[in-house]
Amino acid sequence: MKTNFPNGAPTISTRPAGSPSQTPRWARLGSLSRVLSAALVLAAVTGCDRDKLPARLTAVKSVDDRFTIKVGDRVVQVQVVALEHELQQGLMYRQSMGADEGMLFVFPQPRQQGFWMHNTTLPLDIGYFDPAGELKEIYPMYPLDERTVPSHSKNIQFCLEMNQGWYQRAGVRPGAKIDLGVVADALRARGLRPEGAGLK
Repeated sequence: MKTNFPNGAPTISTRPAGSPSQTPRWARLGSLSRVLSAALVLAAVTGCDRDKLPARLTAVKSVDDRFTIKVGDRVVQVQVVALEHELQQGLMYRQSMGADEGMLFVFPQPRQQGFWMHNTTLPLDIGYFDPAGELKEIYPMYPLDERTVPSHSKNIQFCLEMNQGWYQRAGVRPGAKIDLGVVADALRARGLRPEGAGLK
């Protein structure tokens, strides 16, 4: 992960830095991928109908899926990203995003965060949330601006990018909370372990 802070605090880059990092251990869900692969091979060999596979093997979501989450009193559709390469990619090259859509970045532990807009042409707002899911800071981010937009707090674990102006239009201000129970469910649906991010 590229660091743009003088004091060495990590920065999320929308550009992958060097070779891809190994998937973080906290994000793995046992041998689910091996089980899923074996089940799909078995289905192909035996002619088994996919609908007869256990739901836990067929319902794994990807980074492209949207999850319905409440932020304060507002309901939004978000992509939930937690793997290293997803955190690096962010919303790069995205041409459009729905009025109430966004991207939620989930980190394994709180720290000072910082985002920049390399190869990102959508004007965005970034909301920084603490480990309890409380919104602490909101900042605008401008297309292709490579200056880092850091959090003041060193206790930020969740970051929500929305279209620029969304927080103001939606009346979502610091103190609003994100539903961490739904975030944990979204991670499970993606085959990831929410416990690795301190969620239950």
